Amino acid sequence: MSVPFPVSFEGGRTAAAVPVDQRSDLSAALAALGLDAPRLVVVLVGGAGRMTARDLDRLRPLFEQGLVPVAERLGGGVIDGGTDAGVMQLIGRARTRAEATFPLVGVPAVGTVRFPGKRSGVRRRWPLDAHHTHFVLVPGASWGDEAPWIARVGTELAGGSPSVTVLVNGGRVSYKDVACSLHVTRPVVTVAGSGRTAD
Repeated sequence: MSVPFPVSFEGGRTAAAVPVDQRSDLSAALAALGLDAPRLVVVLVGGAGRMTARDLDRLRPLFEQGLVPVAERLGGGVIDGGTDAGVMQLIGRARTRAEATFPLVGVPAVGTVRFPGKRSGVRRRWPLDAHHTHFVLVPGASWGDEAPWIARVGTELAGGSPSVTVLVNGGRVSYKDVACSLHVTRPVVTVAGSGRTAD
């Protein structure tokens, strides 16, 4: 298993990251990041780069008044794709504004993201979100490659405790995210009226 390393963002924010190549390494990777199981887990999936500014403004209260306070009160953890877009951006900023302490774990496919301070010749790479606390970097170079890994990290971190997937908005990849959660027998709550796939 790889050793965790720090990811430094502008403004002094840092997150701990670890690359994982095999499912059998997930437990050790989470332990190396200091993430103890079992704990209540929310897996957040949904809209990303194609959410409009209007979508983000309209859905912000859901995160600031709903998801973040609940995760903090229950001492849970939230897992998502970890990029600076859509629902992942909303949960990250809401967590920071609330000065919450729950772990926010991004699980991106390493070939789809851009690290801070690094230039990438690949146009479709998206920056990591600076408001996440941890990243589990998984194999893949296409959007959706991370979907089964997000579901598995959720199961591993829950360790037998209750977990739920929450779908907010979403695009084509969100169908795969939902299927992966259902495959590991995690219930999915869809936020009606949030747009696109969720509707």
